[in-house]
Amino acid sequence: MQTTSENNQVALFPLGAPVADLSGASVSAKNTLPAAAQESPTDTKEWQKSIPAQVFLNYFFAMGYHLQWSEGSYAMQNLTHFLNHNPSLSEADTAQIRKQLHNCWSTEYALRSTAELGDEHYLRNALHWTFPQAYYSIFAGLRAFLYTHGVRSNNSELVRREVGRLVVKGFYPTAIGFYAAGHYNDFRVHRLPLSAYKPSLNLAGKELEAQSQIGQFLRTTRKIRAKAVRQRIQDDPNTALRSVRTGEILQKFDTSHWQQLTWRFGYTTFFDLLGRLKISANHREIERFVEADINFKLFHESLLHIVSYLNFVHECFVAKAVGLEVYQQWVEELPVHLRNGFVKERLTERIEPVLNAINPPVINLPQLGMSA
Repeated sequence: MQTTSENNQVALFPLGAPVADLSGASVSAKNTLPAAAQESPTDTKEWQKSIPAQVFLNYFFAMGYHLQWSEGSYAMQNLTHFLNHNPSLSEADTAQIRKQLHNCWSTEYALRSTAELGDEHYLRNALHWTFPQAYYSIFAGLRAFLYTHGVRSNNSELVRREVGRLVVKGFYPTAIGFYAAGHYNDFRVHRLPLSAYKPSLNLAGKELEAQSQIGQFLRTTRKIRAKAVRQRIQDDPNTALRSVRTGEILQKFDTSHWQQLTWRFGYTTFFDLLGRLKISANHREIERFVEADINFKLFHESLLHIVSYLNFVHECFVAKAVGLEVYQQWVEELPVHLRNGFVKERLTERIEPVLNAINPPVINLPQLGMSA
């Protein structure tokens, strides 16, 4: 496997090469029809049932690939909003921030444990809890981050809108700062210049394919939200749009009707994409993934990479807000399984270098006496 120069870590998403799974075997980046399915119409039909799950895997793999190979994805010190982030926090705020970080880390620990311990069969059935684990780890980290911005709500809709605002304003690195906006059937994807290309059913092996898949993920997710908003508005007689001519509740929407609802969509960001995991786990849709013929180890590894990255971003903001020394003390007081694991590793390898690049540590040199 390759090693990135910027990140100094094993590349989970090699450039233009076969993808290596956790067992060390090489998995082709091209998802071709299985040999048996090529010969049997029945097997072909069964394989086709796996396509929606494969597309879902492709989306999250593409996000991980894009994060891995985007230049400056870990260079938080280059963000103006990060440099200017010096909030005044109360003791109550600080206590809540610490609590949310504990929730974030504990949930990420559970997600990591599943990925490390499970075989293919176990990981297949673990999707019932790993999908929500990935979402709620990021949600808790987000709440800690938002507390430093004075946002104290645990309402997911309010959090979603606030994340959208911060993404658009440039609080996140460009690698994860992409978003979709616009009216129904006229969605525009921002900060992914290659997203207009048509994606394939292949795992991303190039940046063009990664961006095209993320772009499609943003558009389909925004479309789902638009339809859900319309359903909610039209089901309420007090808010429903009505025909100017008859006064009846509209059953069909044209462009002008959709434009009246666009402001309700907010922006579509990484948080909406991760929200698809929670939605899938809460509905029968999860069975589509459990029964599919896809690489479950790769799915878990992709999710874990995204969770780890987003938690790093939010932890950086928190560490800067409370001060590096305070944050280091919090980590030292964690239970052993967290203190000596990924939390400490992310602090020493990622967060400390970022904050030290802004405020280099003071070196006390010995005092030299004046010569006669």
